[in-house]
Amino acid sequence: MAKRVSGVSAIVGAAEPHASYSRGGDEDAGNEGDARGTEQGEEPSCAIKQLPSRLLFKAAAVAAMINPVNEPVIGPSAAVSEGVLPSPLAIAVATAKYWGPSPRQLTVSFVETTPSDLRRRIVQHLNAWTIGVRFVETARDGQVRISRRGGGYWSYLGTDILLIPRGRPTMNLEAFTMNTPESEYRRVVRHEAGHSLGFQHEHMRRQLVARIDPAKAYDYFLRRYNWDRTTVDQQVLTALDDRTIMGTPPDQDSIMCYQLPGSITTDGRPIRGGKDINSTDSAFATRIYPRAAGGAGFSDASGASSFGDDDWPESEDVQDVQLSA
Repeated sequence: MAKRVSGVSAIVGAAEPHASYSRGGDEDAGNEGDARGTEQGEEPSCAIKQLPSRLLFKAAAVAAMINPVNEPVIGPSAAVSEGVLPSPLAIAVATAKYWGPSPRQLTVSFVETTPSDLRRRIVQHLNAWTIGVRFVETARDGQVRISRRGGGYWSYLGTDILLIPRGRPTMNLEAFTMNTPESEYRRVVRHEAGHSLGFQHEHMRRQLVARIDPAKAYDYFLRRYNWDRTTVDQQVLTALDDRTIMGTPPDQDSIMCYQLPGSITTDGRPIRGGKDINSTDSAFATRIYPRAAGGAGFSDASGASSFGDDDWPESEDVQDVQLSA
């Protein structure tokens, strides 16, 4: 859900299911298969990770330093620079996490030893958005730091990645290997790249949340995922505040939207969810992150044990975020 902090949105997320992405058939059908294999009967989770509360004001200051339109949000259009978003398209962006329209590159490193072919494949899918933000591999200490350990699929949101201490991942792709199906690279890696770009979960848009029957949702998520009511409230029933996002009418076919079954909606129709970046995702992303002519002009945004905890000792906090011109 979105939480307002001093006029700037901060995202609070917990684990949620990657439900089936089928576009029809049995509404409660099993998932398409995760990186660990369908025989395990497990469904991967995706979370927008939150910063420790002590860093929320600092995160807002860093976001504003990177891009002045990340200053306190007044309304839905507060984060739109003139000429950057001329018309509504398809997905939402957290205004306080937006990297801004200037072309830039985000460096990418891997926490564990990772084969070169696997590194290349993951980075290629991160760049499938083909926009003015380019993901570029570096040997270590990238702005985007990817782990493949346990904990499911998750990412910090947009500019928040600059506040994560070095040595800790900003994105997790549990158990991804070269044997992982291409469909999962499209569905999962591209989705997590969207979070690093500042894109929220589309199924949390107010118009889609309004279609969900709370009583049915509580029962369904308790039976299927053992979620309590608080978790269902946070991950399914609490809509994003329209004032904290810039975007377009909800797009249930967006890569940023998960499928929800018709058994929990008021009209009996599922929220479809997306398997890949669709045309409206691409058009919107290109307008807020326009590509440089010829691919030139990119700037650098630079500034373990178990990484399941969203917090870390205050002594590890990033003190100075350095940005290249």
